[in-house]
Amino acid sequence: MTRTISLAAAIAGGILVYSSASFAQAATAIDTAAIEQATGLKGVFNKDENVFKVAKPRADVKIEVDGWQMPPFMGLGSWAAFTPGHDGQTMMMGDTVLFEDEVNPAMSTALDAGLDVTALHNHFFFDEPKVYFMHIGGMGETGKLAAGVKKVYDKIAEIRAAQPKPQNLFADAKIGAANTISGAPLDAILGTKGQAKDGMLKVVIGRPATMHGVAVGKEMGINTWAAFAGADEATSR
Repeated sequence: MTRTISLAAAIAGGILVYSSASFAQAATAIDTAAIEQATGLKGVFNKDENVFKVAKPRADVKIEVDGWQMPPFMGLGSWAAFTPGHDGQTMMMGDTVLFEDEVNPAMSTALDAGLDVTALHNHFFFDEPKVYFMHIGGMGETGKLAAGVKKVYDKIAEIRAAQPKPQNLFADAKIGAANTISGAPLDAILGTKGQAKDGMLKVVIGRPATMHGVAVGKEMGINTWAAFAGADEATSR
């Protein structure tokens, strides 16, 4: 008899470490009522680690991985965890399940709410629609952090209420087949000289660093770059 086992797993990435102390703060109480009130979610308290965690499964959109409809339990849940920090502050860390058309507005909402966005990546291959995971974090007043989490979740709900099916194209003007980018205005804005090719422009900005005592820079991959295609009035970057 042949058995097929579907396994979903994620290796922790993009973790923001605020302190080297382990659970020395365990004697400090976390305001669980404030978190539940601000997020509108019921949480679970882990006494051993003094962590209060709220979760929100993404059950609003059907997601297939390798042609198999994946239940939220298999790794499709947004969550935020809270624990006491130093000097009366609260530390929050979380992971947020997003579709492609939710990434930009959800990230902007998190940053506007004073939260940190520490990573954005995928967990799965052959997923439909594409699923991304945005790590969030913060240190501060409990209610403010929890309110920030709620704003992110509300923004996601707002997007899906307006358009139940996740979009797989940008809503902006479509890019034509011919590229006719004018490089000079972009060079002036970015303060550098880009590389032009066939109506496109690419700008690469390097930074100095060392690896194993050897100097490395732009050509060894220590760089930030942006490439522009399309026309001056409709550009992809």
